[in-house]
Amino acid sequence: MSTAETGGVQGGRPPNADAEGVEGGRPPNADAGGVEGRLPGAAQSNGALSLPDGFTWGAATAAYQVEGAARADGRGVSVWDTFSAAAGNVRGNDTGDIACDSYHRYREDVGLLASFGLNAYRFSISWPRVQPGGSGPVNQPGLDYYRRLLDELASHDIAATATLYHWDLPQELQDAGGWTARDTAHRFAEYAAMMAEALGDRVQRWITINEPQVVASHGYRTGEHAPGIRDNDAAVAATHHLLLAHGLATRALRGAIPGAKVGISLDLHPVRLLGDATGNLEEARQVTDANLNGLFLEPLLHGSYPAKANQTLLPPQQLVLPGDMDLISQPLDFLGVNYYAAVYLRSGDPADLRRNEKKPKSGVPGVVEYRPGWLGRTPMGWLIDAEGLYDLLMRLAKDAPGLPVYITENGCAAEDYVNPLGGVDDFERVSYLHQHLAACARAIGDGAHLAGYFVWSLLDNFEWGWGYQKRFGIVYVDFATGQRIPKSSASFYGGIAAANKVPALPNGPLTRSADLLNRLMAED
Repeated sequence: MSTAETGGVQGGRPPNADAEGVEGGRPPNADAGGVEGRLPGAAQSNGALSLPDGFTWGAATAAYQVEGAARADGRGVSVWDTFSAAAGNVRGNDTGDIACDSYHRYREDVGLLASFGLNAYRFSISWPRVQPGGSGPVNQPGLDYYRRLLDELASHDIAATATLYHWDLPQELQDAGGWTARDTAHRFAEYAAMMAEALGDRVQRWITINEPQVVASHGYRTGEHAPGIRDNDAAVAATHHLLLAHGLATRALRGAIPGAKVGISLDLHPVRLLGDATGNLEEARQVTDANLNGLFLEPLLHGSYPAKANQTLLPPQQLVLPGDMDLISQPLDFLGVNYYAAVYLRSGDPADLRRNEKKPKSGVPGVVEYRPGWLGRTPMGWLIDAEGLYDLLMRLAKDAPGLPVYITENGCAAEDYVNPLGGVDDFERVSYLHQHLAACARAIGDGAHLAGYFVWSLLDNFEWGWGYQKRFGIVYVDFATGQRIPKSSASFYGGIAAANKVPALPNGPLTRSADLLNRLMAED
């Protein structure tokens, strides 16, 4: 794709966004949402939006966040074990040592998936559990765990999507340079080949790496994630070597499994403008889009780094060896998209910030990032902007026509609690999912090649630097006992999956998730 043609298309702006005046206000008709009439032929008489036959409905987790059993059965040490063990790195000094104990309770977790009527599960393989040091022979007890998990999924007709790397690098590889070292990419390809040989008959889809942008930026530039390095040069090297690892692993998987379905999951952020797309504002959009999205998307789709990205983020030529970009840009079987929020830009003075403004990462003068007051926010402080997801899916339909897309993560944290009746009525999450699923359905009707959706997350879990404070699951986990309690959002999401359609968005505020369930199941 060309970054000059991507991101914050004015058609995706809220109505009257240019006329914004009152801080914390919202544009006229902000509630309209535009559901009816946007999906020709798919809206039913009750306003519900149908999904295509064969649509994938799933839930997602990651090994370090849910498995626990950090020292069981020969598992090696990961960078997140080391990082979380150091005081002050994680809120409350929490660790993933026990987490949700899914290593021992996987049958219960698969049973929950089945009870919700979901047909797919995205999980990650813990590299140090199956190859403790990141090289050498397989750790058989660790591998056997994933065989048991996959067999359990198969017994419930739940398709497996396996992520090879969801941030838990073996510490021994980090000690040798981690993702700053080119050799780590080759070790990753060897690990991928081992998993393909051992598990290839049980896995329907392979995701090589989850959110490489976050690994490079948070793990090596800002240090807020493992391994906790604060060095831009290290982050730049990690950027290229993560992409190279994807390319090498893709080749290894396809070499071991004829017909293997291989993709990657990227966190993508549509860049939306408040104001006319002229001058510095349009330039800032292009640069921001290249920094956030193009830095990984363009090498994958087009075999080159984006020209508009800040030079400090781009790998120097000495890192990019002949043949690297061809490996990186091998055709994808699908693209995984993790969507949580858009980025808004407007004209402003970075030296004199106003309410809801912050300095832009683009470096373009006269522009600020802005969090519109008419959009809600999650407890993470992230904007709730389903229209951003619609924009993103339509952009991908243009930039990568025909490429199947899966939403491999989408969800929100909420202040969940067990009520006196023993339930968890998370109506904020129900509303969030409803809005975003409606956006997915509209995008499909308008030409997006969306093949499936995985809610983040199946379970409340270890939320990286936030520890156990932020709850993203559709299943509540009592971390003291391990008890699982399905939330109202699980019933809502399961109802949508069963009906394969999204109910019309309500005109008023939500008070109970049962209201949506009744609307969903209503007769046409």
